[in-house]
Amino acid sequence: MADDDQVVIEHPNRRKASSKLARLLVIVLLIASAAVVLIISIGGWDTIEGAKPIQVAFIPIYVIFALFVARWSRGVLPMIAGLAIILGIFGAVAAPAWFDRDKDGFTDPALSAAVLGVLCFLLVALQVALLIVAMIGFRQRWNVEAERPRGRREPEPEPATA
Repeated sequence: MADDDQVVIEHPNRRKASSKLARLLVIVLLIASAAVVLIISIGGWDTIEGAKPIQVAFIPIYVIFALFVARWSRGVLPMIAGLAIILGIFGAVAAPAWFDRDKDGFTDPALSAAVLGVLCFLLVALQVALLIVAMIGFRQRWNVEAERPRGRREPEPEPATA
């Protein structure tokens, strides 16, 4: 047990600027996606047919995943990518349908149907970006651990040469 007190576990890949940026981008894209889904849900609630519970479920799931990513959990990144594909497909299918509703004879949603269509296209773009950034973050191997003795300082990284 005395040896365990003398060892410090570090995650060297988490200190890289690229890892911090990927983590931040995943969190921002998750929160932005949840906000867009919330706006679409509220704006078109009376006229949405079908998968309302699934649509609403994406909002807390994305917020929870953002919390996991904020805690450097690499394991949720593939699930985020998978859900981004599914939500992107939903958005791609829904956008033309919203534009078709922007005619006479259809029930008007709380937000304009054209605005909801644009938001669905925005959601698709967010999901493509989320998919790419989540997979970049997964490749960065945030979970790698390195042990070092407690009293020893880590050597400074060598400056990059041009």
